Amino acid sequence: MNIGVIAIFSLLLAVALIIPWRQGLMDKNRPFIIAVAAIAVAFSVRIFLFDFRSGDYNTFLVHWVDFFRQNGGFAALKEPLGNYNLPYLYFLALFSYVEINDLYLIKLLSLAFDIVLAFGMLKLTGLFTRSKVRLLAVYLITLLLPTVVLNGARWAQCDSIYVSFAVLALWAALSDKPIRSVVFIALSFAFKLQAVFLMPLWLVLIFAKKVRVWHLVFFPLTYFITTIPALLAGRPLLDTLLLYYNQADTVGTALNYNSPSIFALLKPSGNSDAVSSYAIAIAFLFVLLIFTWTFLRRKNLNNESLVFIALLFAIGIPFLLPHMHDRYFFMADVLTLLPAVLYAGYIPLAALTSFASLLCYHSYFKLYKSSLPVSYGAIALIGVLVILLILTASHLGSRRFSQLKRR
Repeated sequence: MNIGVIAIFSLLLAVALIIPWRQGLMDKNRPFIIAVAAIAVAFSVRIFLFDFRSGDYNTFLVHWVDFFRQNGGFAALKEPLGNYNLPYLYFLALFSYVEINDLYLIKLLSLAFDIVLAFGMLKLTGLFTRSKVRLLAVYLITLLLPTVVLNGARWAQCDSIYVSFAVLALWAALSDKPIRSVVFIALSFAFKLQAVFLMPLWLVLIFAKKVRVWHLVFFPLTYFITTIPALLAGRPLLDTLLLYYNQADTVGTALNYNSPSIFALLKPSGNSDAVSSYAIAIAFLFVLLIFTWTFLRRKNLNNESLVFIALLFAIGIPFLLPHMHDRYFFMADVLTLLPAVLYAGYIPLAALTSFASLLCYHSYFKLYKSSLPVSYGAIALIGVLVILLILTASHLGSRRFSQLKRR
């Protein structure tokens, strides 16, 4: 590693320490020592993993950066490249100008958003509790969560970016900042299509009068703004706006791609197209039933119940849909930390969800020769969904989280 990587890494380490300090969570010796030690571990593990070159990096990312390097950097944005949306490609184009190994730059970018993600979880948790212990815990656990660590530092993936914006969007919505929430969820969607797992919540937020219909105009406006650099480089407008649609045929035809979805439990079918269509219909019905349920109970919707509804979407939608990949429960991994930190009885939600995702990571890095089948993760998520349905029903109008806030 050269001096540039060390300098950026040190800067991010300083930021990670400053955030809980500025939030008043390290004003005593014991939490200060715990925070410093935990952050040191989180960063040490990451730096140890930074040299690992994943299959996705070797197959895609390194070639994409080289494409920008060989074709004029930002000027090459006019050309179609890869299957990531434009905002992430802007970073790769920027990296093509820097005399630093792009492997490190890609992983440092993910590390930066790991910190943003932890900060977002801190702010979201702060809506339900003033306990410094819980707030510091959710910040540190997010940074140490195995799937968060492995996703960026080992896999060189960028899921922390779109999930960071999704968490900030949820925080803004529950904080009665509707325009900001729509802008954040639009940014999440602009970085990764998987933001759609949480996006149905915004209709429920309309039922709850947290968001007005007219606020939604900021979604296409924000998305359009993210396309401007590519438009200036010469990319056709229609191409930028329909990028996800145009990539629909790149998702693959297999019903499952090492994901703990319902298809991890089913044997391959000879008519995968028909099964895929039925699964999409069932997922749509799942969302529609939640819409109906929450509309009928709209007078009882509050921040507590909205959290569980968000979790139902974040887990239930990718669980039911076909063609899901191993990293598609990353958002669920992070969001289940919120109830787990607030109330110890909810720890199984986070533990089972993290187990399901981590099982897929292990399978990927072991070249799909994991000692445990991914179907175990699907079974775990069925348990999580059952618990969430029960909790959502019981928490519509519950005061449990409010009691935690007064502690």
